[in-house]
Amino acid sequence: MDNKDKKFVLNADDFGMSKAFNTAVLEGYQAGILKSTSLVANGDAFDEAVNKIIPQAPDLGVGVHLNIIEGKSLTKDLRELTDANGNFNLSYGQMILKSYSNKEYLKQLETEFRAQIEKIKSAGINISHIDSHVHTHAIPPMFKLVCKLAEEYGIKQIRTQYEHFYMVPDVMIHLNTKYPINLIKIGLLDFFTFLNRPVTKQYNLNTNDYLIGVGYTSMMNSLTISGGLTALKNKKGIVAEALIHPCRYEDGTVDNHFNEYRITQNEKLKNKIEQMGYEIGNYR
Repeated sequence: MDNKDKKFVLNADDFGMSKAFNTAVLEGYQAGILKSTSLVANGDAFDEAVNKIIPQAPDLGVGVHLNIIEGKSLTKDLRELTDANGNFNLSYGQMILKSYSNKEYLKQLETEFRAQIEKIKSAGINISHIDSHVHTHAIPPMFKLVCKLAEEYGIKQIRTQYEHFYMVPDVMIHLNTKYPINLIKIGLLDFFTFLNRPVTKQYNLNTNDYLIGVGYTSMMNSLTISGGLTALKNKKGIVAEALIHPCRYEDGTVDNHFNEYRITQNEKLKNKIEQMGYEIGNYR
């Protein structure tokens, strides 16, 4: 694979959120295609991820998945970010407005982001990259803050969200309310990436060239992965990341998260990706 000029990172977001996420990450790693994941410092299954899963996956790249969307903050009295009980309670739109207009919000945000990064570092993890739950760090003022912290903590890679538009040959996957909403997300995140890319250079950070997983959020499968990479077939020397949220449930539940787990078990997909000239790896 040394002669391959394109890099592909399949990243499992939400590692540490629950046992089902943790199980999926381990089994995806063991299958050989999943080599990267992002750990949630305030996830309910953080301790299991650190103490049980990571020791069984020595070559797994583990990043920081900053989370200010779900659950509780790690630090107290962040009234700009949370309710009185410490639960995060802002919508994405509210975050955009506060990021541009409220200095105290950015100050409290930095406090929480530091706590999440330091919790993961203190667990002895060599952090491979940094990203966020629901792409909150893509909001430009927030992105600049995260870049500053990445440089300070020696994290060399950060996710950006430019997705090259493509459609898979499956009519039914587009006939729902999710798809048009996802198209709006692509437009917003592509614009944010245009603003954010120069900031990565200011802080000497590396980033992916393309992201796969926005247009088909909640509908990801092997076809959407291969379709996204096929759309980039004429690109040279690129790093493409596909983000998934895989779960493997003990009770046999099948939902969109389980379908994303199936991606990690698809040997044919792995072979196809390699045949397209991609080296499968992580952000290390």
